[in-house]
Amino acid sequence: MSKKLFVIGTGTDVGKTYVTGLILKKLHESGLSAAYYKAAMSGNVRDNEGNLIPGDAKFVKDISGISQSLSSMCPFVYETAVSPHLASRIEGHPVNINTVNHGLAQVESQYDYVTLEGSGGILCPINYDESELWLPDIIKKSQAPCLLIADAGLGTINYVGLTAAYLKTKGIPLKGIIFNNYKPNDVMIEDNVKMCQYITGVKVIAKVMQGDKDLDIDINTLINLYE
Repeated sequence: MSKKLFVIGTGTDVGKTYVTGLILKKLHESGLSAAYYKAAMSGNVRDNEGNLIPGDAKFVKDISGISQSLSSMCPFVYETAVSPHLASRIEGHPVNINTVNHGLAQVESQYDYVTLEGSGGILCPINYDESELWLPDIIKKSQAPCLLIADAGLGTINYVGLTAAYLKTKGIPLKGIIFNNYKPNDVMIEDNVKMCQYITGVKVIAKVMQGDKDLDIDINTLINLYE
């Protein structure tokens, strides 16, 4: 049985996919059997033959060096750059939880460590018209604990605190926080680290600076996040 970790963000464009790629790279370069999975992906582009390419999955695959096929990484891929529930309303093919779970089970059967990635922030609607499905529903079905990615800058105390509080109401464990766009010796950012740890009771386990090619974290600390 594989171990899993669900990477979520405080919102859109905080660096979830970038940090997830670094996580997979760390696992892969440590000789571990590692895979990626994302239930729904919006804002993708088409190749020369008109096929949609799951951009986040391709980025993770390219930066990490994992051999997993793109087709196994994401069952629902949309072109429109909006929330999955709206993208599926526009394009059709709404997210179905049974399909998501089946795809995840197949990946779990082949790899020891599966890193899942969420869409948007914690309150992202995944499906609404056919049946109501939110990101926390997918997280709970996966039975994976969460790792929160947050931008290190202004406003992050509020975003981190609210996300952590919401996870608690849903009974979803939060195992750690990673700050993206970290700047050493910045007074505000260093205080953000301190305050986010204080209000959540969760440790900031890594700090990622712009342009980092590797995740500065001990491999044992990383794999201990997976359950």
